[in-house]
Amino acid sequence: MGRDLTERAHAVRTAGTALDGIREVNHPSARVIVLDLGLPDLTAGQALKDDPRDHRDAGLVATARDEEAEIIRLLQTPEPDDYVVKAVLWRHLAARISALLRRAAPQGGAVVLSVAG
Repeated sequence: MGRDLTERAHAVRTAGTALDGIREVNHPSARVIVLDLGLPDLTAGQALKDDPRDHRDAGLVATARDEEAEIIRLLQTPEPDDYVVKAVLWRHLAARISALLRRAAPQGGAVVLSVAG
């Protein structure tokens, strides 16, 4: 997924655990985080709660979990801004990320997309 998004002119930082991902999104130019809920170290709720959003525009969950109740519960919280069920085509994911960025306040600088999972 990261390579595909890099090809779409996004700068990508990856992490294999939620804690590493939270550290990565502290990068000042991070604008979007894509979070997989199947991470080994934190639950989805913990990862979303611990994400310091003050400088970031959007959060998107990309996961294989497709239970409607869980999707609705997460979308009714302050995070995430969007939710996609994997397997998602990378162009579909890139389009959703672009839409999130369009809705956000314009900011200068590079877009750094942090993908955990």
